[in-house]
Amino acid sequence: MGVCTQWKDIASDDFFWKCLCAKRWPSICKRPNPSTLTYYNLYKTFHKRQHHRTLLPLRISFDDLEFFIDIWAENTLLFSEVVPGSVLQAGFKIPASGGCNVLKFQLEGSKYKMTFPVEHRFTIPSGQNQNVSVSVMVGRKDSNKVARIVTKSTVDCIVVTKSMFGYIDRSLHRAMGFDYLDISPCYPFVSRIRAWISLLFMEDKNEDLMDVFAIQMNFCDVANSKEEVLWLLDMLDWK
Repeated sequence: MGVCTQWKDIASDDFFWKCLCAKRWPSICKRPNPSTLTYYNLYKTFHKRQHHRTLLPLRISFDDLEFFIDIWAENTLLFSEVVPGSVLQAGFKIPASGGCNVLKFQLEGSKYKMTFPVEHRFTIPSGQNQNVSVSVMVGRKDSNKVARIVTKSTVDCIVVTKSMFGYIDRSLHRAMGFDYLDISPCYPFVSRIRAWISLLFMEDKNEDLMDVFAIQMNFCDVANSKEEVLWLLDMLDWK
């Protein structure tokens, strides 16, 4: 259409696009009544899969949320804090003096991950007879309702390199676990979605301990932007 006036006139004729549609979807051109769309719009819309998702306006923001995070080692409470949504979603950058390339990758990766620094650092054990568990709840200030994100997800404290379940891997400076979200019954056809929770740590002089400096959460199986995460949280089963 941008080549010349003659080509623009040809391409402006909807019969041209009907012919293209008839080649790709012959049955759609057999209807007695024409589509409410022009064949040009029909072809432009459906001739290839749309990878970009246009989201409706958001109904919540991170300012409306607060996260309740609790971490145990066996039956000992290591960490318990209420984290404002604005703090969790903002993230932070590791100080240059303490950063290796792996840690910088964890904090500056392309996928959207919510991270906040642990003000009072704590250590987690890595012995084979120990385990660490995490619980994450989220509350809405606008309605005073609460939803579950992670319920006592256990992170096996055995050094492994690859696992489908929770693990601690010193080479990645990360202890990781997941749980499945409770989605509202309003969305009955949404499949199981995982919430990932990670503890980022520095090396400790004691090889049996890991110095946790940050907590990270993401839903990168399905949500890779701030807007997508907020829509996902809005779909939780709020009580």
